[in-house]
Amino acid sequence: MASRTTHDDPVLGTRSLNRATLARQLLLSRAAMSAEDAVAHLLGLQAQNVKPPYFQLHARLAGFRPAELAELMESRRVVRMVTMRSTIHTHTAQDALTLRPLVQGARDREVGHFRRGLVGVDLERLGELARAFVEAGPRTMGEIREELLAYWPDADPQALSVAARCRLPLVQVTPRGVWGRSGQVRLTTLEKWLGPAAAPQEQEQEQAQGQEREREQAQAQAQALDDAVLRYLGAFGPASVKDMQVWAGLTRLGEAFARLRPRLAVFRDENGVELFDLPDAPRPDPGTPAPPRFLPEFDNLLLSHADRTRVIAPEAKGRSWTGNQAHCTLLVDGFLGGLWRLAEGTLTVELFDEPSKSQRDEIVAEGERLIAGMGEPGARGRVRFGSIRG
Repeated sequence: MASRTTHDDPVLGTRSLNRATLARQLLLSRAAMSAEDAVAHLLGLQAQNVKPPYFQLHARLAGFRPAELAELMESRRVVRMVTMRSTIHTHTAQDALTLRPLVQGARDREVGHFRRGLVGVDLERLGELARAFVEAGPRTMGEIREELLAYWPDADPQALSVAARCRLPLVQVTPRGVWGRSGQVRLTTLEKWLGPAAAPQEQEQEQAQGQEREREQAQAQAQALDDAVLRYLGAFGPASVKDMQVWAGLTRLGEAFARLRPRLAVFRDENGVELFDLPDAPRPDPGTPAPPRFLPEFDNLLLSHADRTRVIAPEAKGRSWTGNQAHCTLLVDGFLGGLWRLAEGTLTVELFDEPSKSQRDEIVAEGERLIAGMGEPGARGRVRFGSIRG
């Protein structure tokens, strides 16, 4: 979408964007809301590994206990599945039903990258066979691959498994993702896992026929996308069209922003990039204090904008990674300021710059809170400053 920024649009500096985003992300002060409400507000939690969603909520919610999210997992009120950016997220059941279809186009494009390994494979039939297989009982990806190879022995095994994962809304069944438990990744369809909770949407789709059904589906998808834009701004704004495209792993979202423009506030950043926001969303004073927060690897705060300087200063770019390994990150004054590791009751903190005495005291206090809430039960932990990579 072509920029319509004018000199009349208010300019938001880096610290203003930082404080606004931290407020939406519940990181300026811990929120008194349930874990389920927080997962919904944040449009899901990055969950490439099992523990990060728990640490994300600990950093954001007052009185959070890992058992709260674990119970939501076991009761199937939240689920783990591939959605945004083709990565695993923890979503509420309702968001899994509404957000997963929005990224289907991206999943179809992903299958296209493996087309050389899928010569002669009927993707419609593959989807039907894979669905029947995983709905008969949760399966590992290896088992799905072997089942499909029986039908297409000349196909590339990896391509078959990617096609199944992209064609179907597959969820990781518990005990995978439950705090304090372990389990191999086993998959079934979202509809099978949620049972009756998934039925209303299916019934609505079956009521219309032919062109009328296609028209209604297009309208419903446009409405769902508009809703997602508004919710994204509520959790990550102010933001540009490109910012949301990076968060979702989608393209061509300009039309949705254009539809919503009359309902949105418009700003620009210091580089002249047009930013959109909800008119009544919080935009705190840039001088608002931002307490230290310990975030896990892959926290969406650091991954959901095209321009990440609102959280990662240029001099800190790339410092949260070593090769292909992502580190847990520490926010200092609202920006990426260090790394951390919690092992055997000891929280090791590696700072990029020397903090003030008050900042150091706040980091220690927040670290002790992390150990008490998320460490091994009964462990007597301590906070130490040093390298996590030594």
